[in-house]
Amino acid sequence: MLTLDYLAALLDAHRSAAESRVKEFSLAGQHFGFNSERALMGVINLSPDSWYRESVCLSVESAIHRGSVLQAQGARIVDVGAESTLAKAERIDEAGQKSQLLPVVQGLRQSGVLVSVETYRPGVARACLEAGANVLNLTSSGPDDELFRMVAAHDAAVILCYVQGENVREVGEFDFSADIVGRMHEYFGRLIELATRNRVEKILLDPGLGFYYRNLQDSAVRVRHQMTVFLNSFRLRSLGFPICHALPHAFEFFGEEVRCAEPFFAVLAALGKTDLFRTHEVARTRAVLETLKVF
Repeated sequence: MLTLDYLAALLDAHRSAAESRVKEFSLAGQHFGFNSERALMGVINLSPDSWYRESVCLSVESAIHRGSVLQAQGARIVDVGAESTLAKAERIDEAGQKSQLLPVVQGLRQSGVLVSVETYRPGVARACLEAGANVLNLTSSGPDDELFRMVAAHDAAVILCYVQGENVREVGEFDFSADIVGRMHEYFGRLIELATRNRVEKILLDPGLGFYYRNLQDSAVRVRHQMTVFLNSFRLRSLGFPICHALPHAFEFFGEEVRCAEPFFAVLAALGKTDLFRTHEVARTRAVLETLKVF
């Protein structure tokens, strides 16, 4: 059980990291002051395989409408994906992803919505940046110089995800053999060096808690891992860049109240000093974070 003693010991062990400041930046003229304010990222899923039904949009018009609603609810950025991360979801090839994503990206940008695109395909990333995407939510472990040069050329931001595998759809067993946050620190350190060498300055770090590793299908094991990483995320801020978390759902625990899960996990993520919260439940999560600010 999570206790005050656990939180106190965690802070005492890593107090210097807890005081770390991170890089702030602007996207399309909108400033993100991560050291003093948290930000929300809403979600649009273009795949019918996505289980979070409220976020699924099967037409360009519905996606653009949802993006405007999410923005009105408080989302600073809207993340759009064409392929579900579910293990049994249909694979969408590069051409298929482009045909779905590009008109949505263009429509959202024309509506004044900041757009993030989730993909692990370099060709899709390039096309979406050219269409006006502001953020590349990269769900692969092997970005190269060319990809980062592309991000820099469009003055975009990149979200670097921790993935034990080639990409989000190519994962197996999660390796718990070492301090996982320490391993993430090394992993992100390498990618940050590569990105900054290619003049990428707008970087966020995502510990990747929503991927479907085979040995994390047991609900208690998975949620314990997620809670641990949420509370330890402040340790990654010592790398100098803000932390992005995709909030999970824990359906096995929440059942019919599953739409309350992400706001619950937002509390843990906030305690761990998360900077950008990726959530399907923007209004509910915003209310939770606003409440935390009162204390």
